[in-house]
Amino acid sequence: MAKQKASRPATKKRSGAKAAARSSARKAVKAKARTAAPKKPARPRQRIAISHHREEDFKADGLRAYAKYRDLGIADASHGLAQAHVIRLQGPCDPAEVSKLHFHDVDFQMVYVLKGWVKTYMDGQGETLMKEGSAWTQPPKIKHMILDYSDDVELLEVILPAEFKTVELKA
Repeated sequence: MAKQKASRPATKKRSGAKAAARSSARKAVKAKARTAAPKKPARPRQRIAISHHREEDFKADGLRAYAKYRDLGIADASHGLAQAHVIRLQGPCDPAEVSKLHFHDVDFQMVYVLKGWVKTYMDGQGETLMKEGSAWTQPPKIKHMILDYSDDVELLEVILPAEFKTVELKA
């Protein structure tokens, strides 16, 4: 016995113009869905951070033992997006303690000299003397170190993200 093909139920024919318009609209929606960037999770809403200078806010609780840090409240206000602090390097400079090659695993780092001077070494840049009013960025994971600084140096540092890893290297 031969098998018979199942027949499709009869459907209503659409007019040519309407069918073409619907088909074009579907293609446009599908193309847009393919090219749309994936949505990033929404960041928590940032708050205003205000910090006024107070001597008692300088603490020896930061990355380096020879520095005091004044947190500006940016990490909390930005929910970890960034951090900013004023750094006072404690004088006199001891090159044996401060001149250690290292890098930070960050997305962005910027330093501005508020007062005094600091001599740095950055891989690919060499030694540079930064004075009051000087600013620089340090690309992610760039090898660098402090070579010397004045007894009164103060730096403003901005880093993204607020939490990051520092890796000390063997000289």
